[in-house]
Amino acid sequence: MTRIVSKKLRDSARGQDCTLRLPGCRFNPEYTVLCHLPVGMKGMSMKSPDLFAAFGCDHCHGVIDGRIKGEYDHSDLLRALAETQMKWVQMGLLTVKGVA
Repeated sequence: MTRIVSKKLRDSARGQDCTLRLPGCRFNPEYTVLCHLPVGMKGMSMKSPDLFAAFGCDHCHGVIDGRIKGEYDHSDLLRALAETQMKWVQMGLLTVKGVA
């Protein structure tokens, strides 16, 4: 597995709206961080690549990581990932070759 760690992607979450929006979400950009999604590449002291992450408040992040009791559906993660990656495209942090 290629390890993708990007300070720019991690820092890009600062001040953003939570894209996870799980029940109990704070809806407050002051608490948003980059949340690594459980996509089968996580483990004890191992995070998925920064590319597989979403903007999330501390509550939603806790639910995803299992520190806070709550439920989510995989469609929540896919929606949040898509919204986050589109934000990265708008910010110029994620580009696709051959797309004008």
